[in-house]
Amino acid sequence: MNKKMLLPYLAAILNASIVGLTFLFTKLALEDASPSDTLSYRFTLGFIVLILIKIIFKVKLPAIKSKKALGYLLLLALFYPTMFFSFQAFGLLYTTSAEGGILMAFAPILTALLAALFLKERTNLVQVLFIFMSIAGVVSIFYMKGASIQTGSYLGYLLLFIACLSIAGYTVLARFLSVSYSPLQLSFIMVTFGFVFFNAYAIIQHAAAGDLMTYTSLWTNVPFLLYTCFLGVFATLLTSFLSNYILSKLPASQMSVFANLSTVISIAAGAIVLNETIYLYHWIGAFLIIAGVIGTNATKKTGSKSRSL
Repeated sequence: MNKKMLLPYLAAILNASIVGLTFLFTKLALEDASPSDTLSYRFTLGFIVLILIKIIFKVKLPAIKSKKALGYLLLLALFYPTMFFSFQAFGLLYTTSAEGGILMAFAPILTALLAALFLKERTNLVQVLFIFMSIAGVVSIFYMKGASIQTGSYLGYLLLFIACLSIAGYTVLARFLSVSYSPLQLSFIMVTFGFVFFNAYAIIQHAAAGDLMTYTSLWTNVPFLLYTCFLGVFATLLTSFLSNYILSKLPASQMSVFANLSTVISIAAGAIVLNETIYLYHWIGAFLIIAGVIGTNATKKTGSKSRSL
C-alpha cells in the first residue's frame, strides 16, 4: 500500500469504529433523555469543543467565496447532520432498529451512483461486487437475528431511504467541497448547523409542552453528560473531521463502504460491554463486511474530483 494513503485508510477505520460505538452510547443516553434532547446536547458539547479548538489553534473560518459556495455549504449541512439524523429518527419510529440497519447498509450503492453521476468517479465491476459483498454481510447479520422487511411500514422505509440518500448526498458533496475547504472548516459548518437546528427543535418542543426545566436539568445529569460528551466530541465533531479528511483523499464510493465496518464494531462493543453473545453468523457476516471493504479499496479505481468553487 502507498504510505501516503495509509493515513486516510487508518482514519476510515477509526471513523467506523467510533460510529460503531455510537449505538452503545446513544442507547445509554436515551435511558435519561428523549432523542431530540440527546441530539441537542450532543451537538452543543461538540460545538463547545469546536469553539475551543478555534480559539486555541486560531483556526480560520470558511471563507464564503460566492453565493453558490454558500449554497453548497448550507446544502452540505442540510444533508448531514440535519436531514440524516431527523429522517433516521422518525423512520425508526415506524420500523425496527434491525430494519434500519439493513436499509442503511445500502448507502454505499447510492453513494457510488451519485459519485458516478456528479463527480464522474468510475466504479469497476469487481468493486461493485465487493460493495455488494459488504452489504450482504450486514444484511445477513440482521436477517439471522430474525429481522426482515415487513409490510405495513412503508412510511418508515421511505423516511429511512431519505436518510440513506442524505448521507450519500453528504458524502459526494463533501468530496466535491474538499477541493476548496479544509476538513476542519467543513466540520465547523456541519457542527454549527446541527447545534442551531437541534437545539432550536428541542427548545421549541419543550416550550410547547411547558417543561423547559426538564431540558435544562439534564446539565446536572453526570452520566448523561458523559454519554453525550462521547457522542458530541467523538461521534460528531471527530467523525465529521475524519469523514471530511478521508473524502479529501479517497473517492466517495470507497469511503462510504467503510461505514459498514461500524456493524462489526457495534457487535464487538455489545459483546465486551453488554456481554451479548456472538454467534457463528456474526463471524460470517463480519468476514463478508471486512472482505468487501478491503476488496473495494484494494481494487484500482479511476476517477476525478470536481473542480474547486
